[in-house]
Amino acid sequence: MMKRFWSPVTLAAAAALCAAAIALGQSTGTADLGVGKLLVAARDLGDPSFAQSVVLLVQYDQSGTVGLMINRRTQMPLSRALQDIDAAKVKSDPIYLGGPVQLDAVLALVRSQKKPDEAASVLTDVYLISSKPPLEKALAASSGPADLRIYLGYCGWDRGQLENEVRFGGWWIFDATAGMVFDSDPDTVWSRFIAKTEEQIAEAAPPGTGLR
Repeated sequence: MMKRFWSPVTLAAAAALCAAAIALGQSTGTADLGVGKLLVAARDLGDPSFAQSVVLLVQYDQSGTVGLMINRRTQMPLSRALQDIDAAKVKSDPIYLGGPVQLDAVLALVRSQKKPDEAASVLTDVYLISSKPPLEKALAASSGPADLRIYLGYCGWDRGQLENEVRFGGWWIFDATAGMVFDSDPDTVWSRFIAKTEEQIAEAAPPGTGLR
């Protein structure tokens, strides 16, 4: 189990952060966790495995939580990473690092108006594929990273672990959209989220909190 640390904040600053979060439509409340939510790592999240990460939650139930980092694009093409899948042999699209857990696991997100066979719904027009036959079909039908992204590994939390991290200020929670998940510039997704969040937090903070 991985251990993570964050810097403490003052009570006044924490209150200001919560007020700003409500105004932004983002959350630091554990009740807002669930499938289809985005976790945006706080700037001072101490674990290097999750630093500057944006994670889409694809499973959230009594057995635990699973997510995929949507902003860790690698330089490895699908043709090299998935050599045992025929449909991938002509694909030069990059594979993504989904997280530090079970790096031999292959998962995929598909953007489609129609639910693919054997896929699980994550949010509107976004589906999760976790087995080889539907992945082969998705690869054959895909026009590229605008509608299909494939991940090695995933992020995993035991029951209650993610909730504790959120309570300690490690993550911002956002509603996801298909456009966010399949952003054309994934390498800058985290910095754009954080820049906008911090700017609006500073604007919403009351005088004397030190956030302006």
